Amino acid sequence: MSSPLPKLDAAGANALLETAFPGIARTGPQVASVRPGRVSVVMPYREGLLRPGGVISGPTLMSLADTAAYALVLAHIGDQLMAVTSQLNISFLRGAKPGDITAEAELLRLGRRLAICDVRIWTEGPERLAAQANVTYALPG
Repeated sequence: MSSPLPKLDAAGANALLETAFPGIARTGPQVASVRPGRVSVVMPYREGLLRPGGVISGPTLMSLADTAAYALVLAHIGDQLMAVTSQLNISFLRGAKPGDITAEAELLRLGRRLAICDVRIWTEGPERLAAQANVTYALPG
């Protein structure tokens, strides 16, 4: 099965994220790359992301999973900011050590009404996943 071709590059996806969430460009996640059916998103590390115990907090990882899926959907459907999360299921696999957080999102299905995404998150490297999420987006009609 071939992956759908993106309509936006990383700069275009970042511009749409900034439109949807003003100020995200200053401290939030940024789309690093867009490829057919995939995006890579990086959230810069800052101490406010840590929970007691010195690992990245679960809410931070969930937010990044959702943002990566949203960026993936926007990169492939274009300027349709009313795409909304309809389901997010996340598994925390190990504590995410302090550092920049990378999320790699892949389109599993892009239909007329739903986009289904797989998101893998890490700080140490893709071979040491901190979390994996399945995210479904409802697309505007």
